[in-house]
Amino acid sequence: MHDIKRMGMSVRGVVQGVGFRPFVYNLALSLNLKGLINNTAEGVQLEVEGEEAALAEFARRIQRDAPPLAIIEEVTHFWLDTANYDDFKITESEAGLSKFTLISPDMATCPGCLAELNNPGDRRFGYPFINCTNCGPRFTIIKDVPYDRPLTTMSCFPMCPDCLREYNDPLNRRFHAQPNACPVCGPQVNLLDRQGNQATVSNPLTGAVEMLKKGQILAVKGLGGYHLACDAYNNTAVERLRKLKNREAKPFAVMMPNLEAVREHCLISTVEEQVLVSGKRPIILLRKKNNSRLSGEVAPNNRCLGVMLPYTPLHHLLFVNGPQVLVMTSGNSSGEAIEYLDNEALANLGGIADFFLTHNRDIHIRTDDSVLRIFRGREMMIRRSRGYAPLPVKLPFRADGIMATGAELKNTLCLTRGNMAFLSQYIGDLENLSNILAFEQTVNHLQKMFDINPEAVAYDLHPDYLSSKYAQEMSGLEGFPVQHHHAHIASCMAENGLLEDVIGVALDGAGYGTDGTIWGGEFFTGSCHGFTRRAHLAYVPMPGGAKAIKQPWRMAVSYLETLPGIKTSHMSLPPFKYSDPQTLEAVRGLIKHPSTIVTSGAGRLFDAVSSLLGVRQEISYEGQAAIELEQLASESYDCRSYGFTVIKNQLPWTICLDTMFAEIVDDLLHQHSVQKIASRFHMTISEIIIAVCCLIRQETGINKVVLSGGVFQNTLLLSRSVKGLEMELFEVYTHSLVPCNDGGIALGQAVMAGWALKERGKASCV
Repeated sequence: MHDIKRMGMSVRGVVQGVGFRPFVYNLALSLNLKGLINNTAEGVQLEVEGEEAALAEFARRIQRDAPPLAIIEEVTHFWLDTANYDDFKITESEAGLSKFTLISPDMATCPGCLAELNNPGDRRFGYPFINCTNCGPRFTIIKDVPYDRPLTTMSCFPMCPDCLREYNDPLNRRFHAQPNACPVCGPQVNLLDRQGNQATVSNPLTGAVEMLKKGQILAVKGLGGYHLACDAYNNTAVERLRKLKNREAKPFAVMMPNLEAVREHCLISTVEEQVLVSGKRPIILLRKKNNSRLSGEVAPNNRCLGVMLPYTPLHHLLFVNGPQVLVMTSGNSSGEAIEYLDNEALANLGGIADFFLTHNRDIHIRTDDSVLRIFRGREMMIRRSRGYAPLPVKLPFRADGIMATGAELKNTLCLTRGNMAFLSQYIGDLENLSNILAFEQTVNHLQKMFDINPEAVAYDLHPDYLSSKYAQEMSGLEGFPVQHHHAHIASCMAENGLLEDVIGVALDGAGYGTDGTIWGGEFFTGSCHGFTRRAHLAYVPMPGGAKAIKQPWRMAVSYLETLPGIKTSHMSLPPFKYSDPQTLEAVRGLIKHPSTIVTSGAGRLFDAVSSLLGVRQEISYEGQAAIELEQLASESYDCRSYGFTVIKNQLPWTICLDTMFAEIVDDLLHQHSVQKIASRFHMTISEIIIAVCCLIRQETGINKVVLSGGVFQNTLLLSRSVKGLEMELFEVYTHSLVPCNDGGIALGQAVMAGWALKERGKASCV
């Protein structure tokens, strides 16, 4: 007889609600091991008893062969006295004093459930809420941990005998699938008119499909909120949706039934296909084919489409005999938070949607769709939300008990525990009450989910940001104001595990600077302990302040008016022709006025050039002028850059663009194509980045470059900059896990505050 030993294991990570316990159960049986396993508030606790060789094999395979949705962060082994177990059991979950475990994001319908959904012989055939341990709602239905049905929004749906049998069978893939349900016992769909009355249809789903085919707009309840949907081929329906949603030009996302449909309308790489069909099911920005027959109103003046595949059973059913492509945009009025409560959705979307395809499974926490693009074979996050949140970002040091409240626009917040930073789902712009309420709800929810009681709060340096005011009103917490662009660089450093000094390039629209001006075209050196501003784009006035953001022609006039020797012939250029003489003179007066705020923002520079080329004089959504300018430019243009000067008489250096603007004006007056000028401009900005980084390296010896800020969502600029820096033998780091835009700011704030606490002995490196 071989010696029998008993081993205890504690497993932390995403191990609840993902089929981990039945996996362990079956693994133990296959190795003839006895023992038990249960969920705890900290993860999974198990004991196994058997021969030493079998225990060793068990320990190897528990990590190697874990279920697809499981993410194992830490496994602790310890030896125990033998207990002479008779079998292996899965015991009831235990509540603990500490409530910390990682939670899975919501996941798209898995192949197994999809096969059942489409099988007329299956008892769940056509059921819109089919799920198992490999898929379905997670984060959006959880009220508390541990993740068990009574602590989710499924608690009001008692399982029927058949579902309960599956739920209790360790050999079934629905073993302890908390949202497990069927048509007999689970949630049901309903079709309502905009007054909340039952629609007169025999079947809510087939009725909804017919309405979509007739060109009507539907509000569709999903995992984390409502979508507004219509037939993407129907130009009248898409135009009507734009008008009713007050969304003049910003592109709509579309949902396509499968990869074949995506290939019909878009150019798509192998990596893009892999991410598109993954369980995360994000929206991916893809290059639109010229022969796509979708309504031009889906993405006007944009050569890309934001595409996603169905990720709930209800979505799949909408494509059965329905439109081939659906507009699927967030269910909200422009700028508001996504609607997720049924009564509020009816009240707030009733003026937009003709009908509501809803259901009676509550959403506990609103979560919008994630948006990304693929850059160099990696995900490049633009909006991190469903499918990704609330998975943590690992930090290169411990930073316990920090809350970071993020930025004013594209807000997310961040909470830290140990070496994990929990970046929230996308919340949005804190310019209206609905997003502020969503922010406060998310603060409370994340603290509860991860048992984090903050001891310090980090926030943006801008005194008027609502997120900063919220932080400053939190009593009993030490406050850490963090400069906006420092946070951008720290965010990128954190996700890349960098602690050493770097050259940080932060290009965005606006951030409050330490000198009281508006920064946005910045070069730094330093690390999470602090940064030195080494160079910046030359300051120019922002005539009218916020109006200069909404009206790019103001920035074009501001740049041109500062050029030496401006000629009368410039009056024929688009920004001068756009405005009436009286307004133009008022703007000129503001440019010369000493109290007008000045900016070094790269975003405002892109706006100015867009206006100068006649691309966009006023915008209806953030970044529109720069996005449409990027659409004109091309990597294929073999062109030289425009001129610029780096003035190094003192720190920080000034990057002067007078020569560039004079040459752009000359090209325009000689009627060069705007496509060529846009390409030369992009080349110039990348050359500025490369040249300034080389100058900084000469003086500091630093060879690592970190690129961050919303301007780097421009993949043409990003690609040229990275290639050029690598040719100069720099080590270049970009974003992947979190957005380079303000959606990543909270992570950088948390890192900066965490490092400050570490240096005071309140946190430790790992």
